[in-house]
Amino acid sequence: MSYNFRYLFISICLVAVGCASLKEPNRTTDALPARALQPYGRFSITKDQKLNLISSAVHFGFSFEGTTCEVYASLADTGSHNYLQYEMDGVYQKRIRVEGNASQPIVLTAPNEGKHTVWIYKATEAQTGPILIQKVTGNHIKALPNPVAPLIEFIGNSITCGAAADASEMPCDVGEYNDHHNAYYAYGPRVARALGANFMVSSVSGIGVYRNWNSDGPTMPQVYEKTDLQNDSTALWNFATYKPQIVSIALGTNDFSNGDGKKTRLPFDSAVFVSNYIKFVQLVKSKYPEAQIALLSSPMVSGRNGTLLENCLKAVKQNIDALYPSNKTVALHFFQPMQPHGCLGHPSVEDHAILAAELIPFFKKLLP
Repeated sequence: MSYNFRYLFISICLVAVGCASLKEPNRTTDALPARALQPYGRFSITKDQKLNLISSAVHFGFSFEGTTCEVYASLADTGSHNYLQYEMDGVYQKRIRVEGNASQPIVLTAPNEGKHTVWIYKATEAQTGPILIQKVTGNHIKALPNPVAPLIEFIGNSITCGAAADASEMPCDVGEYNDHHNAYYAYGPRVARALGANFMVSSVSGIGVYRNWNSDGPTMPQVYEKTDLQNDSTALWNFATYKPQIVSIALGTNDFSNGDGKKTRLPFDSAVFVSNYIKFVQLVKSKYPEAQIALLSSPMVSGRNGTLLENCLKAVKQNIDALYPSNKTVALHFFQPMQPHGCLGHPSVEDHAILAAELIPFFKKLLP
């Protein structure tokens, strides 16, 4: 072999090796299966090992390197749609519409190279239906555990869901009910983030303590033990999954409602309301014996009804404190009345910021 030919051969080999080395990082795509994710909130794992995101703002996190990652999301009902929303590197980004018949993954793009963290949240409530996560892919992708911090569970109705709060992408009179949900910006998650706490949201639109917005049930005491917060479900939630330090309960708005004005609606029964509320708090305490119970009134119930609701909550507190003398006493917070600016008479995203600012000092005193 001549010197020139040998030199040419070696040069070609070196160039080939160099090109392979440059391309290798771009080909390093890892897959994180749903089972490896560490969700916070109500969820389940399906028989085919997909992650069912069920409750409002149920979330999971992961890190990746580079500029893009992919989330493989789907719906059980191919004719429906739902919503996720996400943070990247600690900054809220946007809601993402998930189509039931989607065949392509959701691609999330970072503004620059490097290592990035992502937190994915379900924007809608349990009644909207679950969002199934198959896997997440990206360069050097890793699941993120939730921070070690106190946990607050927020139990409530559509207000606690963040329902009808966000008309930034679609006007209130356009679309469906779930098109305006924004659980990430609901008052509960806002309070938790401000205080460095973990959170989970167990809420159902239109639900009450002894009657709902326009029906006699099923009420929160009837669905709370069900994984998907629906009465006809047979799957029971495993309350050993989490151990909240505080359980916040904000119910009563729908018990006081006049309904649609068409269906017969009996006057509000304070005795039945208080009795059912006491039983529900006892149910919660049976699941979380050490948790601090906090009862919230409603920013949507004011005037005489607002005073009556506050008196009912005082009666619930008095009874629970007497039944559990060695436990932490029940904490009460009465909202300032609010004129809502969201859809269908609900607080808007901006209104939720006001509610959260009002609640932060209250919960700060309750946290260990």
